[in-house]
Amino acid sequence: MVAKAFSLLDQPWLPVVRQDSRNGAVRRDWIRPCDITDRIETEPVVAFDWQRADFDAASRELMIGLLATACPPSDDHEWIDRWRSPPSHDQLAASFAPFAHAFVLDGEGPRFLQDHEDLVAEPQGIASLLIDSPGENTVEKNLDLFTKRDRIPALARATAAIALFTLQSQAPSGGAGHRTSLRGGGPLTTLALPATPASLWHLLWLNVPSYPEPAGGDLRLVFPWLAPTRTSEDKKPPTTPSDIDPYGRQCFWGMPRRIRLDFRPAASGEVCALTGAQDAVMVEAYRARPWGVSYAAVPHPLSPMYRPKATDVAWLFVHPQPDGITYRHWVDLVADSDSTSLRRRAACVAASRTRLGFVQHSRAARLLACGYDMDNMKARGFVEAEMPLFAGPGSQRLDTFARRLVSAAEVVALSMARFVGDALGIDKSDATARSALRERLFTESQTVFFGVIDDAAGRLESDPDQPDFAEPLARRFLEDVLQPTATRLFDEAVPLSDIDTRWLAKAVRARLSLTLMLKGHGRDGAALLGALGLPTEVSAEKKPRKGRRKGAEEPTS
Repeated sequence: MVAKAFSLLDQPWLPVVRQDSRNGAVRRDWIRPCDITDRIETEPVVAFDWQRADFDAASRELMIGLLATACPPSDDHEWIDRWRSPPSHDQLAASFAPFAHAFVLDGEGPRFLQDHEDLVAEPQGIASLLIDSPGENTVEKNLDLFTKRDRIPALARATAAIALFTLQSQAPSGGAGHRTSLRGGGPLTTLALPATPASLWHLLWLNVPSYPEPAGGDLRLVFPWLAPTRTSEDKKPPTTPSDIDPYGRQCFWGMPRRIRLDFRPAASGEVCALTGAQDAVMVEAYRARPWGVSYAAVPHPLSPMYRPKATDVAWLFVHPQPDGITYRHWVDLVADSDSTSLRRRAACVAASRTRLGFVQHSRAARLLACGYDMDNMKARGFVEAEMPLFAGPGSQRLDTFARRLVSAAEVVALSMARFVGDALGIDKSDATARSALRERLFTESQTVFFGVIDDAAGRLESDPDQPDFAEPLARRFLEDVLQPTATRLFDEAVPLSDIDTRWLAKAVRARLSLTLMLKGHGRDGAALLGALGLPTEVSAEKKPRKGRRKGAEEPTS
């Protein structure tokens, strides 16, 4: 018996968690995309449950992309209506139906996110489809100590589908001609999370961009696998916004890798190596060819961007780093910025802060930031962090205040790391040691930072125009957070009781310099107070040089 073609719109292939609204009990379920609002009042779907953070993140992106393609809100009014009265299963199924032919994973026609051609290439084990699997070089050198080879002999079609989507949307460099994703290798994704408890529908809908109408016309411009691949060999021009659908919805369905999955009947009793699910058809290999679609300057509403320099025209996507995500990064992921800024938050975050003001108490909302931390072709890990997302009355003033606190923390972190280096004789070129100290300051002051910001948000919520909310909170941040944290980190790094006598005098001077800086003395102290918007103390001014007559005029520079 030939198995029926696997449709990602018709099959219950997405694992989710449902939560009973009466007693809070949870259970696992498998749903179709159109089931996302099913039983939303009594037992709503609250999360995806692949038991892999990367697959859960990819599922959120896939569903946001599907909603943006098939039934986006045309404006804020329509968005509010569907937030308050979510569409039914039947309404979603009807909206998705025109795109059914683009979401078939196997079969004779176009295959979801797979090359239009039946590629001629040597089959690779399906485990290589996973971003965290060891590469050929790692296996050849026997370096796969933590992520083992041959651990995944075969996948069910549902798992293969989400693995394929994860790779195409996050693809790292894969060697000569094997393209990175539309946003580069391992992009950072940021989503707004509504206040809990919230259904998964509300999370997704909060981040769906507005478009005037559903996708229509030539769907080959939205789903690139419906047409021969726009290959990128021999210096062919990249795919730009002018080459895709007018509203840029191909950003959700980018296909940088040329891949064809190989399907076979399941053996008796065989189950998916990742989920344990049974399926009549399994995927144990795939074929790949180089020179898939190469994207350039195609924006993506779920990812923040940056420019390396103010003179640069091109915007690049932000990627997670080994140090993780702290409030040092948070301010650029959430706060508004002007036209001269080198950072640009994701469009979904900007829209969500406005939308939350319409429908719920926005101080309880959160920001989710996640993505693969890549070292070229190697995945170091999947990074995921939740932080507050403040919106509502006075949000622009709050953003300005938050930037001040972060700038002040930067001054302190850099100065503290420099003084530790001076005390221990660490070479200035040793960026690793200094960077680790800087990041510790941000990590260990993060909870109190967000407490100060929440206090500021509360004050602005009660009176958005109050003139004097910032100074007492800035002084509290300095005296209760920055001063004690920097001093403690210095003392841990430079224990004066144990230090070599050759370095003792330098260490004492360095600690004194840190103490004075934290109280506003010297150039860095003045910069610290200036960043906080606090009055510069007399002690922060340049003192007369030793031996100069009191009151003598300083030379002009």
